[in-house]
Amino acid sequence: MGGDANAFAVWVNQRLVYPELAKENAVHGRVILKFTINADGSVSDVSVLSGVDPSLDQEAVRVVSSSPKWTPGILDGRPVKVTYTFPCVFQLR
Repeated sequence: MGGDANAFAVWVNQRLVYPELAKENAVHGRVILKFTINADGSVSDVSVLSGVDPSLDQEAVRVVSSSPKWTPGILDGRPVKVTYTFPCVFQLR
């Protein structure tokens, strides 16, 4: 996204909407996602590696799937796919 991992984490956290049912049941935790940045910079293949609750898992997938295009990885001067693992932390405050 033209930034670094911290910039992406801030972007994700600004867009996460805590599901009401999860709030009511005091569900919290870390959802670990895996996704691919394609050679054109688009995000695809977002999947949950380690989930907490279906509502939190779906929200994390929704937000990461809506990410704007990234700067793709470069190998030998050519854009390539890169796979990332990313934690989405849900905390009640």
